[in-house]
Amino acid sequence: MQIKLGDFVRFVDENLEGYVTRIIDKDTIGVTDVNDFEIPVQASKVTLVHGEIPDDNAVVSNRPASVIPEAEFIKDGVYLGLVSDQHTTSVAHFHLVNETSYDLLVAFTTEKGEHFKGEFAGTVSRHSTKKIYSANMTDIQIWPKFRIEVLFHTLADFEPKAALLFNQAIKGKDLSVAKQEIALLKNKGWLIQLDSKEAPLDLSKLRDIFK
Repeated sequence: MQIKLGDFVRFVDENLEGYVTRIIDKDTIGVTDVNDFEIPVQASKVTLVHGEIPDDNAVVSNRPASVIPEAEFIKDGVYLGLVSDQHTTSVAHFHLVNETSYDLLVAFTTEKGEHFKGEFAGTVSRHSTKKIYSANMTDIQIWPKFRIEVLFHTLADFEPKAALLFNQAIKGKDLSVAKQEIALLKNKGWLIQLDSKEAPLDLSKLRDIFK
């Protein structure tokens, strides 16, 4: 049984239940009960009460070519969205938020202490989101480094963008700004744009500074 952060579980030998808020090691998890008390327990001693329905990550290639006016085709807007679990704020869920008109082919790997782990590989359709990772908010200082690789695909008559690579760690300063409404997630959280472009250098302002 694969148990993830945010799963609702019930103890096998005790009349207790709660949400998984920590993965301690490969055999032990932390479960927070209704009294907000985290209990370490062997993963084999709990049962999953509410699981997630797996996403269909198959690439759809038999759709008819679509005709989209250029004014309506959105080329930029790939974000990493971070929201708290609806049941416990100690768990954070990372979503790949795709506000573009492209379908995205995504590979996500974490790096920690020169060890790598493939966390997610699949598609994120245009104007949609997909949860790709979960972590404990209290462990933010030891979160792994994120490596997110994205390919852009469309059946419409538009040139695909160059492949995107995001390769860095999420730090506390990245979450120091106020939460904002994330429309596609219907929730408030933090947004980190992965396909942002640096503002061009304003030479006139630079000359003014030197003057």
